Amino acid sequence: MTPTRPAPTDRPTGGKRPWGLSLLLSILALLLEAVIALVVSFYYGATQESPNVIGTPALLVLALPVIAVFATVVAAALSMGLVLPIVWLAGVLGHRVGGREAWWWVPVAAGAVSLVVVGLAVALSGGSGVGSFALGWVLTSAALAVPALLWRSRRRRVFGPVLLWGVVAVVLTAVLGGVGFWTGLLKEYRPPALTSADLVGRWSDGSGGTLTFSADGRVTAVDIDDDLTPYDDFTEDDPQGGEDDRCSGQGTWAYTSDPGRWSQEVSVTVDACSFENWYVGGTEGRPTLYQYIGDPDSWDLYELTRAQGET
Repeated sequence: MTPTRPAPTDRPTGGKRPWGLSLLLSILALLLEAVIALVVSFYYGATQESPNVIGTPALLVLALPVIAVFATVVAAALSMGLVLPIVWLAGVLGHRVGGREAWWWVPVAAGAVSLVVVGLAVALSGGSGVGSFALGWVLTSAALAVPALLWRSRRRRVFGPVLLWGVVAVVLTAVLGGVGFWTGLLKEYRPPALTSADLVGRWSDGSGGTLTFSADGRVTAVDIDDDLTPYDDFTEDDPQGGEDDRCSGQGTWAYTSDPGRWSQEVSVTVDACSFENWYVGGTEGRPTLYQYIGDPDSWDLYELTRAQGET
């Protein structure tokens, strides 16, 4: 009688998984976490004040292969530089304190390593509030603990479940964000809806440059930056550009808003100036007029706000 082979099992095998497979599993977990973070950041960005950057989604799609390769390299570096030390530290703590390895030492080790990482990041960035530091530490600890727990796992079949539940988590995050906007729990940012009458008055760049709009369609420009290139001569004393790049004069203006808030533009024609149309940004309580400095994808803006005392 031919003996039957035992059925495969997902239980721990008792032996360690090959080092290379553990590394791949850690990379997979970090990549899935990165996708979830990307989805969350996309939704968060949709709620924040931002300029109207046309074409960014298309450029992002074209850059996806490069982004994927770069993200994989970064995930591998994080696995070697942070996840593996966490697994080692958890083992040391388990043997020294409890006499044996246990999974709960992994979150402890992740918290200790994350405290150092976040602390260095805060120090290099010039400091941060206690709340931001605490949030960064908690998120970093959780993000590193997951791949570390998977690294020390002894289960045979783990890649499939990790990929499956990772994709489920990504889809669930995207769905919850969409539901949040649909129900109104999350508010998508939109520029304030202005009228021609709202624009009448003086608008300042905060460095001496102003545009003054009159109700009869006339405009007066005083020291407005007229050379909005990414290599303009910006300094701390003159953040809006050099004096030689500024223009002054009188001309005309017109406001268009067809078909919606994102298409609001103010065209200003002054013989001494050659700048493009101005876009509407800011909030209802603090509207702004802006132009792009260089490439719109950089989000570098030259902004005008309504001068104090103007209504």
